[in-house]
Parts: sequence; structure tokens; C-alpha cells
Amino acid sequence: MLRFVTIRVLSALPVLFVLSVVTFAIIQAPPGDYGDYIRSQLINQGGASIEQAEAQAEAWREARGFNDPIPVQYARWLTGIVTRGDFGHSFFYNKPVGDVVAERLPRTILLALTCHILASIFGITLGIIAATRQYSWVDTLFSFISFLGMTIPRFLLALIILYILAFKLNVQELGSFFSPRYGGAPWSWAKFVDLVKHVWPVIAIATFGGLAYNMRVMRSNLLDTLNAQYVETARAKGLSEGAVVLKHAVPNALHPLVAYQGVVLPYMLTGEIEVAIVFSLATVGPAIVGSMNRGDVYVTATFMLVLAATLIIGNIIADFLLALLDPRVRLGGAAE
Repeated sequence: MLRFVTIRVLSALPVLFVLSVVTFAIIQAPPGDYGDYIRSQLINQGGASIEQAEAQAEAWREARGFNDPIPVQYARWLTGIVTRGDFGHSFFYNKPVGDVVAERLPRTILLALTCHILASIFGITLGIIAATRQYSWVDTLFSFISFLGMTIPRFLLALIILYILAFKLNVQELGSFFSPRYGGAPWSWAKFVDLVKHVWPVIAIATFGGLAYNMRVMRSNLLDTLNAQYVETARAKGLSEGAVVLKHAVPNALHPLVAYQGVVLPYMLTGEIEVAIVFSLATVGPAIVGSMNRGDVYVTATFMLVLAATLIIGNIIADFLLALLDPRVRLGGAAE
């Protein structure tokens, strides 16, 4: 098993390197950088002339190496990461990029994991119920819910809920994790309840899409498994239908869902990012959008690299879970 996991980890490193190159090149492709943001601020708020603002912006680029070729900039950025753990400096936040990531990424991952756990529990449970009641009104209702979850864009659902909360229900405290009185308070049950009151739209919307996928896949795979010969044999032995479903059919129907864990973490992260942008929560999403608008290239590149790493980590976790669930996968990995 250790060799199996080691091979998967080592094979992921070249993929991560290629993704970092592609990400950095794509971010640098559009015209403009943070120097342009400085120039516009000097003109609009500092009262500088166009020539003065352009001269200061050019001096800023030259001092920070933004006039160097893109390969040189990338090599400097990657060298800092590998040798010093330095992801660069955020010009807008005026702090190391690592500090910006450390502030926002844990919140994002915690929300994404919460959504994933809820989507897995409810999705798999509803999928089992729908499969064991095929063509009933319950199956029809759950299939309709699944269809909505997989077709309605998350940002659209977020906009609808935001409109209802802000304009119909007159909810004031949007775009934050806590009410002002709980901002710096120590953790307590009241603070946790206040947190849930603020983040439930993000969790509900991001969970909805994952729940729909889990339910749809679980239903279809369980229907196939219930018709398998070994399931019929288990029934012939006199086992109850519940025991047949839960002990024999469900574990084998879970294989595609376990493989799905390879993309579920980035999927939940992107779901949280979309909704967090709409609700202006201080997570990864608004930071990515803001850094791209201002040309804060190292913030954008680092966050995109982190998202790429979550995809790779998710696939490694999926391989590990599949190896635990199915010995054929583990033995195949050991034979490489």
C-alpha cells in the first residue's frame, strides 16, 4: 500500500509543475499589471498627470522585475516557493502572499469540506431510497431534485437567495462570517450559531449541486447492482431485503462515488468560490477576482496553484480509497 501511494504522489509532481507553468502563463497573458492599477490610482485619486503617473508606474515595474521576460518572472517565483516557501508579495494587501492564503484558504476548505460531507451523506442516502423505490412518487421527486441541482447554475441560485434575503426579508448582515458583537469574541455556542446564520446560504447552495450528483450516480449504480447475480444469491439465502441492499449491493455501488472523490474537493471549492463571490465573503473567491482585476499576479497565481493542488490531492485520496475498497486496484498499483 505504501508503494502504491508513493507512486501516485511522485507521479503527481510533474503534473503540478506543468499546471504551475500554464497557470502563470495564462495569468500573464492579458495586457496590464499592478503598475496599471497604480497609474489609475495616481490619476484618479492622487491628482497626478498622465505622464507623472506613467513614469511612477514604469519605475515600479522596473524595481520589481515586471519588465523581465515572463519565463524569468516565473523562474523567480518558483525558486522562491521551492527554496524559501515564499509565494511572493501581495501588492494590494501589502503583505506576503502566504499570509493572504493562510487567512482565506482554511475558511474556504472548511466550508468546502462541510458541503462535501453533507452532500455525500444526503446524496447517497436519497440515492439508496430512490433506487429501492424505483418508479414511485418518491423516486420521481428525488429525480426532479437531482435534475434541478445539476442544471441550475450556482451563481444564479446565489443571486436569487441574496435578492430574497436583502430585499424581501431585509437581512442586514450579509457578506460577513459573524455579527459585529461576535467578531473578536471567544468561541461559544452562541458564536457558532451566529456563524451558521451567516454562512448557511453558501453551504446550502454548494451542497445542492454535490447532493444532486451523488444521488443520481448512487441511484443508477445501485439499480444495476440490485440486478446482479450475487445479489439474487443473497436473496435466495433468505437474507432480508435491507441486509441484501446495505451489506451486498451498496458497497459495490459505491465504487464510482469513491472515484468521484478525486474531483469533489475542487468541485466543492469552486462551488464555494462562486457563491462566496456573490455574497462577498472573505474567502478565496473574492481574493482571486480582486487580484485579477488589479493585476496582483502572485496572489492569483498562488491561489490557482492551490486549487490545482487540491485536484491532484483529491485524486490521490480517491486512489487510496479505491485501493482500500477494491484489492484489485492495490495489487495493480503494486505491480507497476
